[in-house]
Amino acid sequence: MTRTTARRRLEVRPATPKDAAGIAALARRVYPEFDPYTPAMIRAQINNYPDGQFVALYDGKPVGYCASSRVDEAVAFAAHDWEAISGNGLGTRHDPTGDWLYGFEMAVDPTQRGLRIGQRLYEARRALAEQLELKGIVFAGRMPGFARAKRSVKTPGAYLDAVRTGKLRDPVIGFQINNGFEPSGLLARYLPEDKASGGNAVLMVWRNPYVDPNEEPRFRVPRGIESVRLATVQFQARAVANFEEFVKNVEYFVDVAADYRADFVVFPELFSLSLLSFEDRALSPTEAIDKLTEHRAPLVEALSHMALSYNINIIGGSHPTRTDDGEIQNVAYVCLRDGSVHAQEKIHPTPNERHWWNIKGGDTIEAIQTDCGPIGVLICYDSEFPELARRLADEGARILFVPFCTDSRQGYLRVRYCCQARAVENQCFVVMSGNVGNLPGVDNMDIQYAQSGILTPCDFPFARDGIAAEASENVETLTISDVNLADLTWARAEGTVRNLSDRRFDLYNIDWNRAPVGDPTRPSAPPPAGGKGPGGG
Repeated sequence: MTRTTARRRLEVRPATPKDAAGIAALARRVYPEFDPYTPAMIRAQINNYPDGQFVALYDGKPVGYCASSRVDEAVAFAAHDWEAISGNGLGTRHDPTGDWLYGFEMAVDPTQRGLRIGQRLYEARRALAEQLELKGIVFAGRMPGFARAKRSVKTPGAYLDAVRTGKLRDPVIGFQINNGFEPSGLLARYLPEDKASGGNAVLMVWRNPYVDPNEEPRFRVPRGIESVRLATVQFQARAVANFEEFVKNVEYFVDVAADYRADFVVFPELFSLSLLSFEDRALSPTEAIDKLTEHRAPLVEALSHMALSYNINIIGGSHPTRTDDGEIQNVAYVCLRDGSVHAQEKIHPTPNERHWWNIKGGDTIEAIQTDCGPIGVLICYDSEFPELARRLADEGARILFVPFCTDSRQGYLRVRYCCQARAVENQCFVVMSGNVGNLPGVDNMDIQYAQSGILTPCDFPFARDGIAAEASENVETLTISDVNLADLTWARAEGTVRNLSDRRFDLYNIDWNRAPVGDPTRPSAPPPAGGKGPGGG
C-alpha cells in the first residue's frame, strides 16, 4: 500500500518575528500607494501583542496578514485616526486590560483572493475575541468607492447610506458586512493618504454574542514570572601584550557570568581600546582609530564563539568599525547564544568622537530579537536622546543595554541620570556598563569614571530606589541581578503611572519614515574642551 503525506498548503496562525520580512513585502504589494511597513514595524506589532497578529501562509509564503490590539471601549469608539489608534503603526496602543479587539491592519495578496483569506483572518480575530471574552471587534474600514461616486453622493455619510441600502456597491464595506460587521459611524480624516476613500473610514463593529454587553468586564494582568538574569561588567582598562591576552580578559568575565547562569552579559563602550596598548609607537587619534578597525572581525568572531560555548547572550560593548563607504562608526555587536550576530550603530557621536576620530553617526536603530524577548542597545550618548529609547520600547524592547565610556563624574552622571529617566518613561529595565582605570600609553584612555548598574522603573514591583543592583565606583567588577519582565507588563497596564499608554497620540508623534539620513549640513565646530577621549555621554 502506498502511503501519502498530507501537507497543508494554506495555514492561518499567529505571526512571529521571523515572518516580518515576508509580511512587509506583502503589504508593499497590496498597498503600493501608501508608505511601506518596514520589517521592524511588523516585529513591533508582534512584540507588542503576539496573540493579536495573524498571518496566512500559502505554500509557506505570506498571502494575508491582520494586525490587532486590545483597547478600552472609550478609545475604540472615540474619534480617532490611524496614526493614533495604531501607535504610529507599531501597535503600541495595546492595552492588555482592554475589552475590545481593534483591528488596524488587513492585507490580502490580490493574486490569491479566491482562497477566502480575508474571511479566514476575520475568523481568527473572532475566535480570539471569543476566547478572551471580549465585548467584540472594532476597526475602521476603507470606503474605496467614495472618490468615484463623490459627484453623485456628495458626502461620506450619504455614500455609506447608499451602500447600506444597496444603491451603490463598495467592495470593502460589502465584504465586511457579509462577514458579520455592522457600520457604526464615520471617521473623518482617518487616513489622509487614502485618496480613494477621501481620507474617511467606516467604523465597523462585531459584538460578541457570548458576552453580556451590560456587564462590565474586569480584566487584570496576572503578576506572573518572566525571570531574566542580567550581568554588567565594569571593565578595567589595562595594557595587554597582544590580541589573545585581551580576549582572555574578556572571556574571564563571560565565564563568571555564565557560571552564575546569567542570560545576558554586557561590556562597556570602546572596551577594546586596550588593543592599542601593544602598538610599538604612539599613534595620533586618527591613526589609533584606524588601527582599531582592523581588530573588528577577530573580535566579533571571538565574542560569538564565547556566546555559543558559554550559552550566554553577549552585548559586546562597542568597537570602531569601517563601513563599506569608508566611514568609521562606533558599533555595538550583540552576539547571541543561538550563534546570530547583530550590530547596532551609535547614532549620535559625541563632539570629541567627531572631532578627534572623525566618527560618523549611524542611521538606524532597531530592537533585537533574543530568546528572552526583544532588547535594545543605546551606546552612551544615545541614552541622552529620549526619542531613541522610546522607539526601541515601541518596538517591544523591555531591556535597554547602555555600554558607556566616560572620563569624568559629570560625564558619567549625564549618562546615569538619562538612563534612569529612560527606565521611568519607558517602563523598562536599563543596564549600564562602563570602563574604569586608565591606559598611560593610549591618548584616548587617560582617565575613566564609572559606576555600572541595573536600573528599574519606579513603582511598587521594583527596587525601592529604582536600582536593582549597582557596582562600586571605579573598581573592576561584575554586577548581577534577576529582573522580572512580567512586572513591566503589569506596571504598563495597572501601575501607579502608565507612561507608555498615557501618551497623547492625538497630539504628537515622531515620523521616523521621513527622518533625514546623515547630516551633511552640520557646521564645523571648534575642538571640544578636554582631552582626546570619547568625551563620554
